[in-house]
Amino acid sequence: APPLFNLGAMQSLFLDGRVAKDSTGRFHTPAGTKLTSRMTGVFEFGALSALPLFPVLSREEMRAFSGNELATMPDADMSAVWSGLMTRLGQIPEYRRMFEAAYPGTRFDQMSFAHASNAIAGFLTDKFAFNHAPWDRFLAGQDDALSQVQLVGAKTFLSLKCSICHNGPAFTDNQFHNVAVAQFGPGKGKGPGKNDDFGRFAEEDKAALRYAFRTPALRNVVLTAPYGHDGAIMNLRDFIAHYSESDLKLRAFDPMSLEPLLQGTLVNNIDNILRTRDTLLTGVVIPDVLVDELNDFMGALTDDPASYPSVVPSRVPSGLPIDNL
Repeated sequence: APPLFNLGAMQSLFLDGRVAKDSTGRFHTPAGTKLTSRMTGVFEFGALSALPLFPVLSREEMRAFSGNELATMPDADMSAVWSGLMTRLGQIPEYRRMFEAAYPGTRFDQMSFAHASNAIAGFLTDKFAFNHAPWDRFLAGQDDALSQVQLVGAKTFLSLKCSICHNGPAFTDNQFHNVAVAQFGPGKGKGPGKNDDFGRFAEEDKAALRYAFRTPALRNVVLTAPYGHDGAIMNLRDFIAHYSESDLKLRAFDPMSLEPLLQGTLVNNIDNILRTRDTLLTGVVIPDVLVDELNDFMGALTDDPASYPSVVPSRVPSGLPIDNL
């Protein structure tokens, strides 16, 4: 699962970018025309406002296969599921009052699940936007914000041109790259065994995008293990080292490093992955000392954990119990 940090800075969401807002203001989502202009007119936070529309549709994630009224609805009838969720929320008077306070002048009965999705995006933008890491303070003129090893790591990061892909406010180019990460797990119905995941290629039919996934943002990356689009690599330093001779690293990948239930699910597709590996990685060899320096620099992109907000409420209007994780 991708981290929640700075999602408002992302132009496309999900690892294959299937939810996005382009430069013309047009939304691209799995809902197609079911995402109406009336719905997008509610959105205030770009692609992030559309993101919460989709986990609620997934049987594996939230809707389930049975045991509730939403599970009985056809998968293709997205509007029915969204309407059903608003019916649930509307049965709780406190939620109705809160929605109407959040959207002055609009009665709850006039709202769609787009209003709920946009509200969730507002919460994520408010609570998980971070820009006070040591690197930010250094750029603002605080010369001692970085340690000496972090300064060296920053120089290495820039001189090795990592910033070609990791740039901007969230340290991502918002593009898609195949960096030769091993595939495992149930996949997404692709390939001969139907257990492969073609990444961006499933959304944009370009051969070069097969096995390409969205460039990960680097803010607070030291806190977001495991790494790779499928979490194949547990340790951040190991993931940085993966970029050095990534073809050899892929061939040498040891599935025993995975959770026991996943160790037997490695997909036999190494040659296929390497056919479309990003050419930026061709011939890249990074000595261990430089890997260490890059790893040190990642710490400079991490906000003080003491600044993280408390986001667990003491109660919710539905009366459901709270998991204090």
